[in-house]
Amino acid sequence: MTKFRPCIDLHNGKVKQIVGSSLSENDSELKTNFVSEKPAEWYAELYKKDGLKGGHIIMLGSGNEEAALKALKAYPGGMQIGGGITKENAQKYIKAGASAVIATSCIFPNGKFSMERLKEISSEASKKHLVIDLSCYRAENPDSDNKWQVAINKWQTLTDFFISKENLEMISEFCSEFLVHAAGVEGKQLGMDLELIEFLGEHSPIPVTYAGGANSLKDFETCNKLSKGRVDLTIGSALDIFGGNVPYEKVILLISTL
Repeated sequence: MTKFRPCIDLHNGKVKQIVGSSLSENDSELKTNFVSEKPAEWYAELYKKDGLKGGHIIMLGSGNEEAALKALKAYPGGMQIGGGITKENAQKYIKAGASAVIATSCIFPNGKFSMERLKEISSEASKKHLVIDLSCYRAENPDSDNKWQVAINKWQTLTDFFISKENLEMISEFCSEFLVHAAGVEGKQLGMDLELIEFLGEHSPIPVTYAGGANSLKDFETCNKLSKGRVDLTIGSALDIFGGNVPYEKVILLISTL
């Protein structure tokens, strides 16, 4: 059954909800939906109270480590962490309380997939404590096997790696889960990439969480149906705890009935 995977997105030390495609090195181009007055640990404590495991803390750029570590301390073993994760710092975050580290850019040097880098961080963190982020855009000229192209560096750099059945099977040997943001719709509340959810449900050999575009309680039922219960769902900007219209408490009640 589809589970709710909560999130804490950090930018300049603050909990924010951001339009994913607007992320860049220039903060003046950033489109922000919500900036919380509450600290990261408040959200972690809320998720802990409600027994929500496997959510993710994402550090969007520098200046977020202190807030992230406080959130991990507030909910030890309850959340994953990503953003700038490398083989050199993976153990630091695991020891600080992360249930897993989320690797992205470090396995795509210069936008090229590196099996060597993947093996190195998998060895350092262990397969059990490693999640691979395959956040993606729809390919400009897709064919039947290459519809979604993975992006790194705040989703500004397209890689040579596509989400396909073969690629999912290949890298699943080195990690315990996938996290997939549909970057083109992330933070826009304009609807999910239904085809991507269905594809992940059919072809991912390990647990996978989808994020991007969810804007209603019905989206949990849709995700559950399309993926046959094999894809979990993150909803961020649309939640009332992030300034949206979807009541967090109703989400908690709904997922207990799926």
